[in-house]
Amino acid sequence: MWWLSAALAAEPCDALRVDLPADDRFAPGAVVVDKSERRIGFVRGDEVVGCWPVALGGGGDAGAKERRGDLRTPEGWYRTSDKPWSRFYGALALAYPNEDDARRGLAAGRITRSQHDAIVASVRRGSSPSQSTALGGDILVHGGGSASDWTLGCIALDDADLDALRALLPPDRRSWIYIRP
Repeated sequence: MWWLSAALAAEPCDALRVDLPADDRFAPGAVVVDKSERRIGFVRGDEVVGCWPVALGGGGDAGAKERRGDLRTPEGWYRTSDKPWSRFYGALALAYPNEDDARRGLAAGRITRSQHDAIVASVRRGSSPSQSTALGGDILVHGGGSASDWTLGCIALDDADLDALRALLPPDRRSWIYIRP
């Protein structure tokens, strides 16, 4: 029955499969998070390379992050960058909010038009958007453990798993990350 347990163990990792956009920016691969399966992995082409459990925001999978303090983990496409000065082990910063988050925030009256425009301009030039709007910020992928949902909206892995994920990223740790419900 070893084959049955191996097949069952692979199922959560299969949830990470995603059709990456046909764009050179995605040729090296991308990090994928499936919130419902509580998994993170690296996808290169149609192959899932590495798959690990994660802890999410204390808001669980109650939807995408909408505002500062809601404890939710964002959903959508973001860029990552290294954040070695973080107090969290092995931190990678997410360029949150993205253009979709800014559009929804503007429509809901959570941010002003000028805040929206500044977020969009930052994302389009590849820099970090403001982390101090009502949408929140400082979303990380970091170590510290995956046993339960304990973060304030971040994605946490066991430290050894984070080391394995970081080893798959380019040296500058800049990659695309897709977070889906």
